[in-house]
Formats: sequence, C-alpha cells, structure tokens
Amino acid sequence: MGSPVSTFVTVSSPAADPARPHVVVIHRWRDSYAHYLDYLDHDRYFVTYITTEVGEVGVPAKAAEVVLVPATDDLAVVRSAVASLAQRYGAPSAVVGLKEDDLLVAAELRVEWDCPGQRPEELLPFRDKLLMAQAVAAEGLPLPTFAPAPDSDSVMAFAGEHGWPVVLKPRIGSSSEGVVVIDGPAELAEVHFETRSPSIVQVRNPHPIYHVDGLFRDGRTEVFRASRYLNTCLGFRTGDVLGSVEEDDPAVVAAVGTWASRFIGALAADPVVFHLEVFVERTDDGITCSFLETGARVGGAEIPFLWRDIHGYDLMEAAFRIQLGEAPHPVPDEAADAAGAVAGWLLVPAPAERPCRIDLVTPMVGRDPGPYAESLLQAGEVLPLADAYYEHVGGRFRFRGHSSAEVEAAITATATDFKVTAEPLSPAVL
Repeated sequence: MGSPVSTFVTVSSPAADPARPHVVVIHRWRDSYAHYLDYLDHDRYFVTYITTEVGEVGVPAKAAEVVLVPATDDLAVVRSAVASLAQRYGAPSAVVGLKEDDLLVAAELRVEWDCPGQRPEELLPFRDKLLMAQAVAAEGLPLPTFAPAPDSDSVMAFAGEHGWPVVLKPRIGSSSEGVVVIDGPAELAEVHFETRSPSIVQVRNPHPIYHVDGLFRDGRTEVFRASRYLNTCLGFRTGDVLGSVEEDDPAVVAAVGTWASRFIGALAADPVVFHLEVFVERTDDGITCSFLETGARVGGAEIPFLWRDIHGYDLMEAAFRIQLGEAPHPVPDEAADAAGAVAGWLLVPAPAERPCRIDLVTPMVGRDPGPYAESLLQAGEVLPLADAYYEHVGGRFRFRGHSSAEVEAAITATATDFKVTAEPLSPAVL
C-alpha cells in the first residue's frame, strides 16, 4: 500500500507525558457508529486516530492527532503509523479497532506494544471461518457440513459426496464479499481459484437466517437480541434490499438465546461482544438452531444505533472497554428485558457503481408507516468507494414498533416507496 499519508490535528502539546497515557484508535467510519468521546476522556488521554480519507470525517475534533492511511487493515502501514505516533505521545497504553476487518491488526499491535486487551489467538477463530467451523464442530454443535476448498477439485469432490448446491466463501472476509452459491459443475468452472483467497465450502442450508447480537460474559449471553433477516446479505451484494426485524415470538427468542450461548461458548472464554448468524428451523419437536458464522464485534448496518436508541445499551462501548482490557459496564435491567420495544433496519443498495454522485433521493422519515431515523446523502453528494460496505449505501433506515409484524410492515413500505438514483463517477472526475 505504500507509506502512510499523514495529517495532524493538534489540540494539546504533542509531547509524551507519563501522566497522560496514549491510546491509539483505528477507525474507518464517517457516521457515529462509535461515540469515542463518551468512552474515553480525551483531555486525560492522548487519543490518536489512524483512519482513511473517507473515515477522517468521523474522527472527534478533540483527537490529539489524526494519521491518514490508504487502508486500516494493512498491518505494515498501520504499524508504521503507530510507531510514528509513539515518538510524539509515548508508547501506546491501549490499541482499539472496532471494525471487523481491523480486529486482528489492533490485536497484533497490542502484542507488539504490550497493551492489554484481546490477543490474535482469541480473535482468529472469530475471523477464520475454517477455524470457526472446526471449533463449533468440536463441541458437537450443529452446523452445515464443511471442508477446506483450495481448488475446484476439492469442491467437486465435496459436492459429489454431499450434493449441490454448495456455498463457497473466503476463510477471512466480511460483508459477504467473495461468497458464491454454486449450483453445479458449470458454475464451478467459472470460479478462478488462482485469484481467490483461501476458502471453505459448505452444504447450503435453506432455513431462515437470524442474526443475534449482544454481550457474552461468564459463559452465557448476558444480553442479546435475535433478529430475522429480510432477504440475505449475499443478495444485497447483487442488488437486493437488506432488512432485519427483531423477533418477538418468546419461543424463538428463548431457543435462539440458548443456542447462542453454546455457539459463542465454543469460541470464547472471556467476555466478548458478538454478532452471530444462525439458521432457525421449526419442527414438531421444537425450534433448532444451526450455526452459520459469527464475529467478535458489534454487528454492522444500523445495529449499534438501534441498541443505543431503543435498548439503552451501547454495544460499541462494551467492545471498546474489552479492547482496553477492562470489564464492560453492567447491563441495565431494561436492556436485558427482551420483551421491550421491537427494532428493525433497512439498507438499500448503492444506486450505481461506487463512487457515484446522487441525483435524486426521497426522504422517508415522517411517513406512516415509516422509519424513525434515516441516513441519506443529498442530491449532488458523492457516495464513496469505501471499505465500510454497509455504511456507504443508497439509504439506511431505522425502525421501532410494538411487534415484529408492525416493524416488518414499515420496512416493507419504506423499501417499496424509497427512490434514489445516481451517476457513476470516474477517478478522473473525482
């Protein structure tokens, strides 16, 4: 990626001070997914930020310094930036990176600078889908049959034993990038393994997918919400809208919570904020969950906002404190009560290949039924080509209601009526 390009925002004397610890934050969002100023006193600490050109807008003005890099998941570049910051503010006492793709970079730097918090060996099973599946299977828990997929022959042999279709996915990735459903040999022939990152293959599970978000501590899910996807993350990659509505069926919620504790417990012993995806199957014998995948981080899309707005608990702050080596704040009783208000969210894909300039957009807040909050670009603004994939989309909407049915109806109406158009932009125009 080359050397980091740096800009400096100085609000205090840039000199190491033993009485003022130095905390490095690896950051990549424009929007307020994390409320850093609420998590750490920026007057008591030197808080420096390593971010991208797109993410710089989301850095607090009280940052001691901001360093711009081409990519925050490039360990060599970020390592160089941290070393440079350490010369001015002292060795970091903590390194934080909350975005999924930045977890391992932050963990590696904690080891190098002897900082507290999560280590690479703790987080790798949450990032590497082969290690993840092996850990879940070792506990005897249900999940789709899987195998490493280094080449087309291995996938052909797997399908010969288990049947078509199969799902091929990178071992390490996010936002369904590189995931493909293969229906037979003809489609398999179109996959270029020589340019793919290491992958696994799985049997395709046809049952509805739920995501489960919360805090795991002391061997159980201390707080969680189970939400049913409307469409799929993979479909969003190819132009479908993507939504989610929290489940209000007590039987489903109880079953998902039980299985979630077992799945996360197979991967973690220490406290962790998690985003888990499971298949939910209803049978005559009850409700069964099968493992899809999970991450040791707050869910994407509108999940951090909904938890703060509706459930009164900041999962981002809990994740931040865990990365500092501290215990997350206790969960308020009202946040732990799964019988409260029902939340949901909707993402509308980019209206043109990014980067693109928005031509037309129709606000939806104020409609009935409709969202209580939205994040939209205005006509003339540019939707960037950025790594925070679920942030930079055609439209983001948040919903609340008294039941799953009410929230789902509002999501459906918004998806039907919302309009956004855009014009692709070439790098030369930018």
